[in-house]
Amino acid sequence: MKQSVLLIASFAIVIGEACAQSSVTLYGTIDGGLMYQTSSAASFSPKAKNTGSIARYKDGGIYGSFWGMTGVEDLGGGYKATFQLQSNFDTGTGKVGLGDTPGTATLFNQVATIGATGPFGSLKLGRQYAPMILALTATDARHAGYFGSILTALVGINTAAGWPGTSTNGQLGSVYDSNAIVYTSPKFLGLSATLGYAPGGVAGSLQGNTRESAVLQYDNNGLKAAAIYYNGHDSNPTATTVPTGLANNRFYSFSALYYIAGFTVSGSYSNGRNPAQSSAMNYDMISGGLGYRFTPAFAIDSGVYYLRDQNHTQNQSTEYAVGANYNLSKSTLVYANFGYVNNRGTMNQTIVYGQPVAPSVGTSAVMIGMRHGF
Repeated sequence: MKQSVLLIASFAIVIGEACAQSSVTLYGTIDGGLMYQTSSAASFSPKAKNTGSIARYKDGGIYGSFWGMTGVEDLGGGYKATFQLQSNFDTGTGKVGLGDTPGTATLFNQVATIGATGPFGSLKLGRQYAPMILALTATDARHAGYFGSILTALVGINTAAGWPGTSTNGQLGSVYDSNAIVYTSPKFLGLSATLGYAPGGVAGSLQGNTRESAVLQYDNNGLKAAAIYYNGHDSNPTATTVPTGLANNRFYSFSALYYIAGFTVSGSYSNGRNPAQSSAMNYDMISGGLGYRFTPAFAIDSGVYYLRDQNHTQNQSTEYAVGANYNLSKSTLVYANFGYVNNRGTMNQTIVYGQPVAPSVGTSAVMIGMRHGF
């Protein structure tokens, strides 16, 4: 009898330990469709020529395709250890996405973090989405999608500044931060703060290749608002550039989104500049959006994205985008997007992420596709 009790107790301990072990979740999304654009370019250069209309299969009409895994271990007392790995890929070619090194594909090019959560908030270490892009996504009626959104507008000011589009290391603002330490506070009365720092690891220069960011967000009663500050040193370096610690990438933004009775309204003002040479690189980005959800399955959204070069008034760009999404199930939806961009001067704001357009050319694009999550 005594042996039976000991056996049952031991079995219970083993079961308890198993329940406390890490859980790992595999997830992902496949997104692709057919795209037609009335003009195109061979690169993101503001001097690229118009190569004519283009019809193609395009990965990412809403967001790019990706796969990843997350892990959580309950440490007790409300504390958890976490990790996340995520990589995007092109369903048209099977290629994985670019990293920070120009022209180089990286396996986990979006997220590779280890961290912890608890009553203190959350702390993540490693490559991850920059806090600024998450805040812009939350306050954009088109959710920073790959077709006509705050994301393509951000790409627009980067390409105008000379970003070649061959790496994720842009010149103004940031979508991803490598080697980053990001802390997010608990939410209090709808308010939360996120602080990010990425040490550069440059010998002899504490500021070489470093990045700092701060985001204050409010989320309550249908209102989302964000104030963003981002500062980068030695941004968009080439293989021949020696990091010096020069602050050359500054971005700040104020944005808000309000949801009521099925309607979504958003607006933002942002500025990206090179503080070391603002007379050469200083751009405003202004956006507005409107959406409506007719049913739980069907919704439409729209946005206007205006870019302005403060140093050269002839360089301006206005983009208009509208889209409709219909959920066939909890995991699958179909969508249709239409956009038009009026680029003036040397501006070359894209309509579709990853598909360049020629500067100073009015361009339209349409894309229909399907998105499936697992």
